[in-house]
Amino acid sequence: MKWIKRGRILAEAGRHPWQVSHAAVPIADPLDDHTWRLFFSARDAANRSHTGCALVALERGVPRVSSIAPQPVLSPGRLGAFDDDGAMASWVTAYGARRFLYYIGWNRGVTVPFRNAIGLAVSDDGGRSFARYSDGPILDRDTTDPFFTASACVLIEGPLWRMWYLSCVGWELQEAKPQHLYHIKYAESRDGIHWERTGVVALGFRSAAEYAISRPCVLKDGDLYRMWYSYRGRAYRIGYAESADGISWRRLDEAAGIEPGPEAWDSEMIEYPFVFDTAIGRCMLYNGNDYGRTGIGLAVLERT
Repeated sequence: MKWIKRGRILAEAGRHPWQVSHAAVPIADPLDDHTWRLFFSARDAANRSHTGCALVALERGVPRVSSIAPQPVLSPGRLGAFDDDGAMASWVTAYGARRFLYYIGWNRGVTVPFRNAIGLAVSDDGGRSFARYSDGPILDRDTTDPFFTASACVLIEGPLWRMWYLSCVGWELQEAKPQHLYHIKYAESRDGIHWERTGVVALGFRSAAEYAISRPCVLKDGDLYRMWYSYRGRAYRIGYAESADGISWRRLDEAAGIEPGPEAWDSEMIEYPFVFDTAIGRCMLYNGNDYGRTGIGLAVLERT
């Protein structure tokens, strides 16, 4: 693979009180071949996360953000809830006319900096607005995932809903500061709400230097499953893996075909990929430096 970068499509912040900084974890929900909704996570002045929505149009083959909704589609939850410091969308699954928005709910910790869980919001108007399924998470820490969960990717195959998600396996003190360790696990459901977890690791660490694998994005091409994701030792990079069944994966990071730079905004790190198909070909949305602070970029897969 080789991805051709088309530059940033969303870089500015500060337009609204909920959008002081960041445009992280991008998601495309295509409306047609030339238009899609772009969901992203922004932060307010208190550093709380909100999920915003923009419309992107392909004009003469060039993507352009045509508008940003003045209000977020999802904001932090009620005081004391699992998401009272942030609600960051990580995936949107179409189910008939409905949209299931899986999001990372988080709040601040005491012994560790934060705790995450996976929440769900549902749209009955095609993705224009969302309502929480509940005040509680649908995938929280338990005996299978004792530390936290986050970053769900959900596909529907017949009666089966399949999820690949981030699972924290522990915290370690590094220079007297807690550092998380997380990789990607797999779960199944019959309704997209109640999930069966057996601890199956879809994507594990390659070496002791690696401590974070996040934001899986899975597509099925015929009989082949493809996954793009973030992984890091010193700084985030975008990785790639393949699978015949969606459960056992072979990492092929060297074939991902996209690296940091050459522009300043993504010169240090690239992460949080979202891959989808459009009229101009297979596209990737991704973040650059500082976990989305510098905005969202677009790359198009080179045709061979």
